[in-house]
Amino acid sequence: MPDKSLASAYFDDVYAANADPWNFAGSDYEREKYAATVAALPNPTYKSGFEIGCSIGVLSALLASRCQKLLSVDVSETALQQARDRLANHPHVTIRRMQLPDEFPDERFDLVVLSEVAYYWSVADLRRVQQELLDCLLPNGHLLLVHWTPPIHDYPQTGDAVHEQFMALSGPGQPLTHRLHHRQLTYRLDLFSRN
Repeated sequence: MPDKSLASAYFDDVYAANADPWNFAGSDYEREKYAATVAALPNPTYKSGFEIGCSIGVLSALLASRCQKLLSVDVSETALQQARDRLANHPHVTIRRMQLPDEFPDERFDLVVLSEVAYYWSVADLRRVQQELLDCLLPNGHLLLVHWTPPIHDYPQTGDAVHEQFMALSGPGQPLTHRLHHRQLTYRLDLFSRN
């Protein structure tokens, strides 16, 4: 596995080859995972959500129904154009190109969703993102992580490794409380709240 975060050019190449490279829009697996993701959210609605790695906006459309305001970001402009088209009838959703950890929004959120993206970051970059997330997550706000768990040779980390780094920030005296763990054969979901 590489020790550097994947560059935005990697995703540009992936989306240039296939408009929906992970079959987000048509896969039964993705549909089930998205349903589990939304079902894991404890609050019926959130004032301000932040979705990191929105890709073509399939999960964004589901999150839009639970957030009064939603910021969905990705590094690929090709993917973001599809997300903008998909969310065109949702004026409370902002779709923006942003590359974490070098860029980060100034807003604060009561919901942050990190789905299928954190294993693209190096350990050092993930630590930077973790601190930014802690700073932007409002007290009692929810942080939801969902990641594929089998190793992929060109990704810097596995989903399990990512989630365990967040688990290390939960517990007595830590900034997060672990609220829910859900594991399937090829992905895991962990919900945290901000202390």
